[in-house]
Amino acid sequence: HVQLVESGGGSVQAGGSLTLSCAASVNITRGVCMAWVRQVPGKEREKVGHVWPLNPRPSYSETVMGRFTIDVDISNYTMFLRMKGLSPGDTATYYCAADPYCSNPVNKWRYWGQGTQVTVS
Repeated sequence: HVQLVESGGGSVQAGGSLTLSCAASVNITRGVCMAWVRQVPGKEREKVGHVWPLNPRPSYSETVMGRFTIDVDISNYTMFLRMKGLSPGDTATYYCAADPYCSNPVNKWRYWGQGTQVTVS
């Protein structure tokens, strides 16, 4: 069982930067794909990006490519989402998620954090 705890959300002005952290309770190198997913009330979840910690070449959605960066601190079982050039369209609750398969549809991912709110004005 994997427990995930996000932190780092908050309010920021358009054009600003913010970094989110996701601390995992287990060794994330053990066959778990990790992702950042965001959701706005009334809209579907959007996978912002995912990474296989043992091969840290993240994949990103087109909406954030070039602005967001995912990286992993293997030694501390922590994944980061570094966001820059934020716009009001990035306002959402951001979730950390984990699943054995990167390719699974996001709504079927097995493990989820509680979410952290990002508000851009």
